Amino acid sequence: MEERNTQGLDVIALGGNAIIPAGGTGKIEEQRSLTAATMGQVADLIASGRRALLTHGNGPIVGNIMERNEAIKNRIAPMPLDVCGADSQGGIGYMIQQALKNELHSRSIQKQVVSLVSQVVVAADDEAFDHPTKPIGPFYTNEKARELECEKNWKMVNDADRGFRRVVPSPQPLKIVEAGVILTLLDSGVVVIAVGGGGIPVLEVDEKLAGVEAVIDKDRAAAVLAVNTGADRLIILTNVAEVYTGFGTPDRKALRRVTLQEIEALHYSGEFPPGSMGPKIEAAMDFIRSGGREVIISHAEMLLDACKGSAGTHIVPG
Repeated sequence: MEERNTQGLDVIALGGNAIIPAGGTGKIEEQRSLTAATMGQVADLIASGRRALLTHGNGPIVGNIMERNEAIKNRIAPMPLDVCGADSQGGIGYMIQQALKNELHSRSIQKQVVSLVSQVVVAADDEAFDHPTKPIGPFYTNEKARELECEKNWKMVNDADRGFRRVVPSPQPLKIVEAGVILTLLDSGVVVIAVGGGGIPVLEVDEKLAGVEAVIDKDRAAAVLAVNTGADRLIILTNVAEVYTGFGTPDRKALRRVTLQEIEALHYSGEFPPGSMGPKIEAAMDFIRSGGREVIISHAEMLLDACKGSAGTHIVPG
């Protein structure tokens, strides 16, 4: 395999808050405004000489797509979850692609930006398929949930007493199917948006691919994307400025610069909850163990400050 120039390549993982924040209206005008603000910072980062490969979450957008599926299922046949994930990649990717292209143009930077519908291989024997845990889609009454369990063989759970929701497997990502195409585009100077929502989970059998009803954690997928493309830095943008120990307590403390060994010790002591910061820390550890130079975790509005070292949590090899 020929050696590629990946120095200066950032994989930037945008959390859902970069598009639809908690408590937001969800209206398209708000989504466009937030996307443009985030892409302004990405454009400035590119202007500084860094290369960028973007990925993004798709919650709650993919849930909205599924809810629309259910609302009109008597008129239009609902699509499976893998197709809904592909739909979300296209819609979100389009907004990011357009906003970033506009921001680059305003800085007199003539770069092409493209969104790539991306598949991620998972293992058929992944234990997650026996223990679905990821809630998706709308809330249902207990009666309707029992009906769907029988009709569609869905697993339904009570989600924090707000109603019943479907849960699906969340298997580990193994490799990005389109990694070679992404590298070719990057080598051509194109800014790529890929593996949205953790990627479309697929099984690989006898060199053939088949979509599967599951959801891959977007941060774990971002780490695989960064490794597969030889990136030297993984940037995870979320809704907090730094990673904290003692989060939610009076004794919380921001972590600014920590080594892999230090973050491992905190993680294995139970410091980072599995439903929030835990997957981001696991993704960070995976990337550094695989040869990554640095992981930055910070708020979407603080991208440039975090890259300059004046904000965010920076995880580095020991």
